[in-house]
Amino acid sequence: MSEHRRKMSPQEPPTGGRAAARRAAQQPVGRRSAPAQDVGMGAPSASYGPSSSHGEEPRPYGGRAEARRAAQRGGRRRGAEAGPGGPGGPAGPGGGRRGGGGGGGGSGPGRGSGGRPPGKKRMIDYPRYGKHGWRRWMPSWKLVTGTFLMFMGVLMGGAVFAYSQVVIPETDETAISQNNIYYWADGSRMVATGSGTNRQIVGIEQIPRVMQEAVVSAENKTFWDDSGIDPMGMGRAVWNMAKGGETQGGSTITQQYVKNNRLNDQSQTLTRKVKELFISMKVGNEVGKPGIMAGYLNTSYYGRGAYGIQAASRAYFNKDAKYLNASESALLTAVLKGATYYDPAGYPEIDPEATREKNLARATERWSWILDEMVKDKKITAEERAKYTTFPKVQQRKQDAQLSGQIGYLVSTAKANYINNNTDGIGAKELERGGYEIYTTFEKKKVEALSAAVKKVYDEHIDPKKRPKTDTNVQFGGASVNAQTGALVALYGGTDATKHFTNNADTTGAQVGSTFKPFVLAAALQDGVRDKDLGPIQDASSRTIVDPNKSRYSGKNKLKIRKYNGEVWEDEKGKEWFQTNDGNASYGPMTLRRAMIKSANSPYVQLGMDVGIDKVREAAVKAGLREDSLVKGEVPSFSLGISSPSAIRMAGAYATFADNGQQKDPFSVTKVVKGGKTVYKHEVKTQQAFSTAIASNVTDVLRDVVEDPEGTGNNAAIPGRAVAGKTGTTDGNKSAWFVGYTPQLATAIDMYRFDDDETKKNREFEEMYGTGDRDTIHGSSFPSQIWNDYMTDAVEGMPDVKFPEPEDLENAEPVFGGGAKSPTPSPTATPTPTETTATPTTEAPTTTPPATPTTTPPTTPTKSPKPGKTTCDVLDWDCHNPGGDPGGNTGEPTTTPPTTTEGPTPTDTATTEDPGNGTGRPGGGDQDGAWTP
Repeated sequence: MSEHRRKMSPQEPPTGGRAAARRAAQQPVGRRSAPAQDVGMGAPSASYGPSSSHGEEPRPYGGRAEARRAAQRGGRRRGAEAGPGGPGGPAGPGGGRRGGGGGGGGSGPGRGSGGRPPGKKRMIDYPRYGKHGWRRWMPSWKLVTGTFLMFMGVLMGGAVFAYSQVVIPETDETAISQNNIYYWADGSRMVATGSGTNRQIVGIEQIPRVMQEAVVSAENKTFWDDSGIDPMGMGRAVWNMAKGGETQGGSTITQQYVKNNRLNDQSQTLTRKVKELFISMKVGNEVGKPGIMAGYLNTSYYGRGAYGIQAASRAYFNKDAKYLNASESALLTAVLKGATYYDPAGYPEIDPEATREKNLARATERWSWILDEMVKDKKITAEERAKYTTFPKVQQRKQDAQLSGQIGYLVSTAKANYINNNTDGIGAKELERGGYEIYTTFEKKKVEALSAAVKKVYDEHIDPKKRPKTDTNVQFGGASVNAQTGALVALYGGTDATKHFTNNADTTGAQVGSTFKPFVLAAALQDGVRDKDLGPIQDASSRTIVDPNKSRYSGKNKLKIRKYNGEVWEDEKGKEWFQTNDGNASYGPMTLRRAMIKSANSPYVQLGMDVGIDKVREAAVKAGLREDSLVKGEVPSFSLGISSPSAIRMAGAYATFADNGQQKDPFSVTKVVKGGKTVYKHEVKTQQAFSTAIASNVTDVLRDVVEDPEGTGNNAAIPGRAVAGKTGTTDGNKSAWFVGYTPQLATAIDMYRFDDDETKKNREFEEMYGTGDRDTIHGSSFPSQIWNDYMTDAVEGMPDVKFPEPEDLENAEPVFGGGAKSPTPSPTATPTPTETTATPTTEAPTTTPPATPTTTPPTTPTKSPKPGKTTCDVLDWDCHNPGGDPGGNTGEPTTTPPTTTEGPTPTDTATTEDPGNGTGRPGGGDQDGAWTP
């Protein structure tokens, strides 16, 4: 046996097979550690390759399979385990650089069995293997990229599949033409209106190019090139909206066409938007751009009941669409943003913000912007743009002939009522698409009776040809409300809804005058007057409830008005307030009942100051008036009705007193049906605004205004019926009212002069001196006559219901305000037919007022006391005993104790200063908002 050969010890671990040996031999020195030997400190051993003269040696540990796996891992093979005494053993320093054994107790850096154990490779290495801390949870770029690509692949695949399944729907017939049907209160058909009679389809060749380009510049600049959707446009719209600048819509013209013409679905659901997106892409690829443009312009809504470009061109400019120029096209494009807010004619009956002035400003701004955009987009030249410096002339809004007379006013009122009260977000545009059955509260017989009553007065007394300076521009308005339900049963909006476009039953701006006084009385009966020794804000314990039959206030003309604490009231300029009465009539101290009967101003102005204007305003709102229709501020004349609520709201507020203090908002729509399904139903909501004691006392006082021979409202009396009401005449004789009620029905009638030409600027209410060949117009004249004629017919056939008797007012005490002194009458006083009325001042209006009431006792017998008033209290000056109202200008025999006669004083004499109700009373006031009960 050669000395170079030795027999392997059975305990010696193998160091690899032949292939491994060959590879090891081929490696340069130092590349791989030599096989370990059992002598020395790792001296090289003899080769154990195939050159051995004694044949093949046994296969070492690892073998060929291990070699192959090592090669697959990049040439690294698991090193042989170290044996006793080998590397890694007690005497060795460990394995070599790549293949050295690292087992045992070795301390070397070898990757033997002590290194990373082999494991099965994962498809998704997350959490990451071999990483620690936050790195373990940080995905690799390979994982992020792969995930994104996979997501995009799935998304695109799904989109492709969805697109392949989309079928372009046929044109929806309901999107082209439908009517709305309005019904009377009895269920009979009133009128059919909607888009069905106002649409004419025209081809693209009849639509001017400038109209097409105006829409493209304003709404979808990429229309001619996009595929139906515009992601950049959507992003741009969001960005511009965030900046608060002018925006184009996020939807393309194609999408809007699909929504209007193909889907007929205005819902804002994700399903509808996804459906619209895919159909728009398919329509954009398969339908030509000219066809899409024509379809869009022929189905869009332009306001004024006009659907389609041809109907819109006729409605706004009275010309065919093919003759539109760039300026007119820009306006019609502006209207597409929303006719309610961009039609220059305005829609105040729908929204108080949609007035003619505000709409004109909005439309002008957008019209100019669109023309400028067309220049930027090179659709028109700068030279052509320079031609259009003024807003295009638009004709007045017209309505269908079937909406003539009062029908148009009824329809617009019902439409506004539904739009402002439904909870489904249905607006004017959606309603105009048609398909709705609207059941109203209007009673045909009552509507016709009210119209006939107005026509009778107009035909008999108003003659513009004969008296052009006094009888032109005369307007009447009226509204009638069911006192138990709040249902609006009739209204009068004007001569003809197709000729006079303002609904006179709704917002007009006409001040209500003395018809506001019942709210002052209600506040005094509810809250009482303040203690003059305490602060302006006082609770109920420090206030005194007045008694309309015992509390007395000075009725002196040009009475100096004071604050609740006795200080003289002054305006912001330091001017005192001297309140005048109608016709400068002057009265002595008088009860609040007598002051209401005579419509004396001084007592109620001072009473309002004593109660507090804030409490008066609160009472009016409780009764049913809109707070935004009431003048702001704390001026004394607030109590005289310088505010301008609508006739509808005034009727509704008086209905609160008629129904014993129960308030219901007036309404005109009971239900709305679409597609056989009820989509809206009105629910009557009742609030107890005033106690029954307060309501019954206010009603009892207002009964005397009508029933008393000297009452200003006795022209409204209906034989055999219980009637209560109040007249109203405003400063300068610019408006006159009568508002009254029976237990079942409350009605308000107003009259004023106002130019109907909307094209004129700075229009104002005109005086009515000489109108109807009368010196002056009061609520007791034409308004009360109309009221009486209408109500006589309206209550015919109704049960003869009586008002409840006035209840005792809790804690009510006599109050003496405005200089009225507490009376101390002698029990033995006898009637004397002397007149104690103060002489009227010489400061009369320019037009001579009616003569001062005569002092001759009336031949009409005084009415018998009402139940509950058979016994007269010593302080009950209005109890119907001989004597009547001491110091009052009644024309009746009076008993006047010396201490009750208010003589002139240096501070309360007639003055040449600006009187409160003569020339010092502010006019106007906030306009009443659109009727939105």
